[in-house]
Amino acid sequence: MSFPARLATTRSTIALAAALSAAHTGVIVADSPLDEAATAGARELDTVIVDSAGLHSVPAFEVPASLDTVFIEEGNRAQAIASELLQGVPGLLARDRQNHAQDTQLSIRGFGARATFGVRGVRLYADGIPATMPDGQGQLSHFALAGAERIEVMRGPFSALHGNSSGGVVQLFTADGQAGDPWRVRSTFGSDDTWTVSANLQGGHAHGGYNVALARFDTQGYRDHSAARRDTANARLHWLFEGGHRLDLVFNHLDLPEALDPLGLTAAQVREDPRQATAVAAQFNTRKSVRQTQAGLAWQQPAGESGSLHARVHAGGRDVVQYLAIPASAQANPLHAGGVIDLDNRYGGADLRWQWLGELAGRRAEFTIGTSADRQHQHRRGFENFDGDALGVRGVLRRDERNRAGNSDQFAQLWWQVAGRWSLLAGARHSSVRFRSDDRYASAGNPDDSGQVRYARTTPVAGLVLAPVESLRIYASAGSGFETPTFNELSYRADGGAGLAFDLRPATSRNIEAGLKWRRAGGGLLETALFRADTDDELAVASNIGGRSSFSNVGRARREGMEAAWSQSLGSEWDLRLAATWLDATFRDGFLACTGAGCTVPATVVPAGTPIPGIARQQAFARLAWTGGSWNAAVEGMAASDVRVSDTSSEKAAGHGLLNLEVSRRWHLGQGQWRAFLRLDNAFDRAYVGSVIVNEGNGRYFEPGAGRTWLAGLQWNWQR
Repeated sequence: MSFPARLATTRSTIALAAALSAAHTGVIVADSPLDEAATAGARELDTVIVDSAGLHSVPAFEVPASLDTVFIEEGNRAQAIASELLQGVPGLLARDRQNHAQDTQLSIRGFGARATFGVRGVRLYADGIPATMPDGQGQLSHFALAGAERIEVMRGPFSALHGNSSGGVVQLFTADGQAGDPWRVRSTFGSDDTWTVSANLQGGHAHGGYNVALARFDTQGYRDHSAARRDTANARLHWLFEGGHRLDLVFNHLDLPEALDPLGLTAAQVREDPRQATAVAAQFNTRKSVRQTQAGLAWQQPAGESGSLHARVHAGGRDVVQYLAIPASAQANPLHAGGVIDLDNRYGGADLRWQWLGELAGRRAEFTIGTSADRQHQHRRGFENFDGDALGVRGVLRRDERNRAGNSDQFAQLWWQVAGRWSLLAGARHSSVRFRSDDRYASAGNPDDSGQVRYARTTPVAGLVLAPVESLRIYASAGSGFETPTFNELSYRADGGAGLAFDLRPATSRNIEAGLKWRRAGGGLLETALFRADTDDELAVASNIGGRSSFSNVGRARREGMEAAWSQSLGSEWDLRLAATWLDATFRDGFLACTGAGCTVPATVVPAGTPIPGIARQQAFARLAWTGGSWNAAVEGMAASDVRVSDTSSEKAAGHGLLNLEVSRRWHLGQGQWRAFLRLDNAFDRAYVGSVIVNEGNGRYFEPGAGRTWLAGLQWNWQR
């Protein structure tokens, strides 16, 4: 069946799911400054400039890309992890792992779905500082939501302008402190002895401002052996100087000590008791500790006529210690790296760009040119996870490497209103990514594994926007992208030999997108997009042996589908938001894969047309909210189809639908405002799998989602 035909057959299914299911999204899309004769209803939409597009004067409505902004307002969630706030963004899948020892699973249009921990294939930023390392691996764990203003999400071809491993882009922005901002204290308590407390202090004056946020999250966990505590601190200070100069200072700290890891379950274990942990989790006391501190400086000043110069530098460190459940017998192999991972990461980078706003051939234009460089220095050590008969302790050294990764990029982008109803956005980025490993652990049975490799690629992209009427934009865009293997994917060779897998090739993709954005009087907004991404040299798991995963290039893959989102005010008290995604992601070439623990030689045929694992074919979200004076209430939920768990499609997690309810009340007392709220998630107590561990070698693919849970909170805003 052809791509358009498949879209047609699923459109009614998506529409029905979107109407019957519900989820929260604070997505708002911009008004257009180009339309002087905008309708009254269109003027009600705020003008939102989306930084992810790299444009400073063009709102999202005028950009030939799928862009969403989630405003982090006074919601009724714990606001402990970013995935809570991203459920309503079409094309994005953020999975509830119920496992704080592993970072949120995040994929955009199928990119990043293979990640078993951390985030791959999607570019992450926090206040302009890359949360994705030069090797392409990132994490959301240090995103500080207590003082954040918004999260921006970009999907489609223009994501490639952010460089390596940019199948999509997610950026977190802390609010600028302004004069008159209130201070805020917030506390929540809920199921599984989960509680949070946070304080956010904001303020400013004519020459600058501050935003400081501190937060603690603590839980015993829905599952056994899943307790965790997370402390975050975030600060953003800015100073304004005469002549249009601005200086920003950003500081961020995360402390996650010994978060317990319950590991995945088999399908039989999920049916028996979804709260249980795998037996070896307790036996080896599987756990993970993370400590990260980073800081950045950004400087902005006028440069030339209608131009401005933007410079940023950042530096930080991230230390990780993780205890795995690898049996001692598997570590008898002299090439084995042990069952305790000790990673010390030091990283830093700089970005310099010149931006010009003016006219080109009598039409408005915006041009950006710049360069960036990032460095990652990693000290990777491995230890045995036993000492004699004692398990889950640090034993003798088995690995000692100094790894380095770095990128050097150059980029340019032009937005131009080429005619009265037409605008063009085009750009290109050249990325050079280098990996080097110096092996400090060598013996008779474990030779020197040192080596290096370099990948380089130029990724052009272009898009056109047509404005047939002021309330409608129709666009099309196309471009290319590439994704290098990460250090974790380079760590082991598929043939089991010594050394790193420097023979892996980067995956390259060709992306196209067509869509429309339509707004109506009264504030309604509709966005739809059709997309396709064809990938060569797709990376997939080659083998899982003794806790070690190796990877190989398996040929071509395709990700194609449709997204739709609708938001509408229903009178003065009601607000409705809907979102739906249909995504078909398949391997286009057949290949051989390993099955079962201990597999060393891939022998199972994965035929062409097999679904790529970790991806839900259909998703739908909606939220109906009511505001009545001091009271607020909402009903929301989500629906997702089944998800395959391995390249061979041997098993799958069933689809599910969830319903959530919330209510809140405000009181104004003196100079402050109190707000109390109550939230009920999974109101019907449905059993479901929240996430899957793709290609898990022991068949423990499933991480159950929580049953019915409640959360109560109290917030105080003090107007100084």
